[in-house]
Amino acid sequence: MVVGSFTTEIDVVVIGAGPGGYVAAIRLAQLGKKVTLVDKAQLGGVCLNRGCIPSKALIQASHRYEHARHGQTMGITAGDVSVDFGKVQAWKQAIVTKQTGGIDMLMKGNGIEVIQGEAFFNEPHVVTVSTEEQATRYRFQQGIIATGSRPIQIPAFPFGGRILSSDGALALTDIPQSMVVIGGGYIGIELGQTFARFGTQVTLLEGGETILPGFERPITQLVTRKMKETGITLYTEAKAVSQHTTNEEVTVTFLVGGEEKTVTAQYVLVTVGRTPNTDDIGLDAIGVQRNARGLVTIDERCRTTVPHLYAIGDIVEGAALAHKASYEAKVAAENIAGVDRVLDASVIPAVVFSDPEIATVGYSEAQATFKGYEVVTGRFSFGANGRAQALDATQGFVKVIAEKSSGVVLGAQVVGPVASELIASLTLAIEMSATLEDIALTIHAHPTLSEVILEAVEGALGHSVHQLAR
Repeated sequence: MVVGSFTTEIDVVVIGAGPGGYVAAIRLAQLGKKVTLVDKAQLGGVCLNRGCIPSKALIQASHRYEHARHGQTMGITAGDVSVDFGKVQAWKQAIVTKQTGGIDMLMKGNGIEVIQGEAFFNEPHVVTVSTEEQATRYRFQQGIIATGSRPIQIPAFPFGGRILSSDGALALTDIPQSMVVIGGGYIGIELGQTFARFGTQVTLLEGGETILPGFERPITQLVTRKMKETGITLYTEAKAVSQHTTNEEVTVTFLVGGEEKTVTAQYVLVTVGRTPNTDDIGLDAIGVQRNARGLVTIDERCRTTVPHLYAIGDIVEGAALAHKASYEAKVAAENIAGVDRVLDASVIPAVVFSDPEIATVGYSEAQATFKGYEVVTGRFSFGANGRAQALDATQGFVKVIAEKSSGVVLGAQVVGPVASELIASLTLAIEMSATLEDIALTIHAHPTLSEVILEAVEGALGHSVHQLAR
């Protein structure tokens, strides 16, 4: 590799081309900045290439397969239904290619320079970008760090062969006969349920008392019930200890309540979390402060401890969510361009594409009470909703939390069909400080799933039409 002797002057550098970095680059360009975007891999980052988009494609395909096999409830028998997983993967990849191609077009259309290479900060205003052929130094005025995260690896379960990360699971060419999933967070649940719908015998090991830590028990109980209905074997408070791998299978030894157990499967999928990509890019040497977990310290404008550098996405505090990264990207970009904008974490929804889907935003009832609010809540079940019944998707509910005196909406929880879509209107309500009355006065079309939101709100007000007052 040849090291260049000259330093190229640039305006704003963005390190990382995922949903944080590429969005930041576009917003900066819109605001008149000359932008250089650097990433060592593909445009779109993990989300578009090995995460959000490909996983949702497989999730949808598995649901389609499940519906085709179990349409008898509606009087529909499909006959012999099979899966050509090679075609499923090709369909998934076509979506990924279209998405990343669209980003490439946006980069060119916005005049953004894209460089494929690894970045390392030499000085607070100097970064070296290395490719296989050469290393080039760039002197920049301002920068955004959006380097994302990678799967955490357990020492006893190193990735490779029959031990998979989420990347490896999404790239499988055949449907596994059996799989052990270690970790019951959102990635483990989403992928575990997906392969179970395709026919894989799944055993899931979660170290905590319940799956999906961070969500309330009434929500996780519904997902647990559905997992068992699908044939997933679930162990909670389980610790994976060791593994023995052969050419054909993996035997996992784990502890439950002090008792040693073993399970053998074709593959092991490890989904115990993600770690930020901040450990090998020179941040410490230039004064960018990180915490014990490697997360970069930022202020409410996404500015790091080095004032001209900003950080966003998986490398800062908060859930590792693509839409959070994109939101922070706009905040950072606008501050760089002189627009004073601050973060508001209360309007960042959390979504799990489990079965049933989960989506929450703002405060839970417990969190609002802890913050000192006197709250009122309303809850309505999808089981009483006509559209949900017609979709044969009646598990779940909507719960709304509001300040009792003012009626201002503080939070919401949706678990059920298309929760990921329904949460948007509730997020808007919180963003604009809407009240329960505002939502109740909004006419919701019939018959739709959105009526469950209306009923939950009217329940909080004490006059839900389709349920008896508590």
